[in-house]
Amino acid sequence: MTRWLAEYAWLPEHAEPTADVLIEATDGRLTTVTPLTAGGPPAAGVEVEATRLPGLTVPGLANAHSHAFHRALRGRTHDGRGDFWSWRDLMYAVAARLDPDSYLALARAAYAEMALAGITCVGEFHYLHHGPGGTRYDDPNAMSAALVEAAAHAGIRLTVLDAAYLTASVDGAELTGPQRRFGDGDALRWAERVDAFRPADGHVRRGAAVHSVRAVPAAQLATVAGWADRHGLPLHVHLSEQPAENDACRAVHGCTPTRLLADHGVLGRHTTAVHATHPTAADVALLGDSRTGVCLCPTTERDLADGIGPARRLAEAGSPLSLGSDSHAVVDLFEEARAVELDERLRTRRRGHFDAAELFAAATVTGHAALGWGDAGRLAVGDRADLVTVRLDSARTAGVPPAGVFFAATAADVTQVVVDGRTVVADGRHLTVDVPTELRDAIAAVLS
Repeated sequence: MTRWLAEYAWLPEHAEPTADVLIEATDGRLTTVTPLTAGGPPAAGVEVEATRLPGLTVPGLANAHSHAFHRALRGRTHDGRGDFWSWRDLMYAVAARLDPDSYLALARAAYAEMALAGITCVGEFHYLHHGPGGTRYDDPNAMSAALVEAAAHAGIRLTVLDAAYLTASVDGAELTGPQRRFGDGDALRWAERVDAFRPADGHVRRGAAVHSVRAVPAAQLATVAGWADRHGLPLHVHLSEQPAENDACRAVHGCTPTRLLADHGVLGRHTTAVHATHPTAADVALLGDSRTGVCLCPTTERDLADGIGPARRLAEAGSPLSLGSDSHAVVDLFEEARAVELDERLRTRRRGHFDAAELFAAATVTGHAALGWGDAGRLAVGDRADLVTVRLDSARTAGVPPAGVFFAATAADVTQVVVDGRTVVADGRHLTVDVPTELRDAIAAVLS
């Protein structure tokens, strides 16, 4: 058994953090979560034989949308003119250079950076499947296996959201250039490949993805959705990220991407729509009525000039919200969480759309659920022993009440990270990965 004493901890169904909480875990599961003082500030005289966690301890954060290889683009694509489509060409150039070994090195460093930021679980929206020209590796899932190994080295859990990416545009144009690495030919061959991927590691789970309505023909959407449903796995899809996507879908199919997905059985409680930046009012109703989740990635959405989605309307319609770092322009779920509120203020010119507890849920329990880990994201007995401690004495958090952390802290304020009862980050340092050095070397190897 392992014991910790949290100065403050954010417990389920509590509007604010609780002082002096004893947390115990056995075999990676929480067995005790007990407040030792009755309200008020921490009691300096509390004596318990346990590892002390000064600051605010929260459940592990869930990064529900990641493209690990995009980390190599940070600082290289943010200036100059252009939009998502010009950025995409630069992204393809990086995709063309990776192989299983270099992807392992890059993803290991990227996932370790996430661990430093308090992320204990990541959903990898994975479409870089094959070798140059689309040639399959001897192991057709070699790139997926590299991601599994990378997450193990970094000490975090992983959901591999294997993405069907079959066409280059809504009208069915063939994949060309680096895109050929993404394709399996058709949805049946995609399903055959992902069926063969059966990782036994306890830190990884499988999932599926429809890359977008641009990349999966309408007649094959049900094949991907059906595969996920038969296996009881999460299904994710990029949705209405840019107005051009909506316009192209209307031109070819006579309806919005959301309507197309609904008509082919893609939406539902186990589905997460990523971005949903440009939905119509009818789209919002379709997503909410079906209880389809929505993963917001505010720093990427503004970095690519995609726009600001209607987060409050989506939540009120019935869509659970989660968060992702997507292109990794920033890896900081505190920033992503508060950006949901701040961007909504920009969009509406009003303040006060999401309170701290709602943002906290999006970063924790809802994100884990979207990735198929329904036993994580809460400091509750029986759940996974994931603990993230945020200091309250930095230049950013000094004088801030614990409940205000999601409006003040950054990833740099994370001091301690425990994943499934095992310490991965202590005193702000990853215990097994030299993150800056490995990021530098892995990115240099890809871009050289």
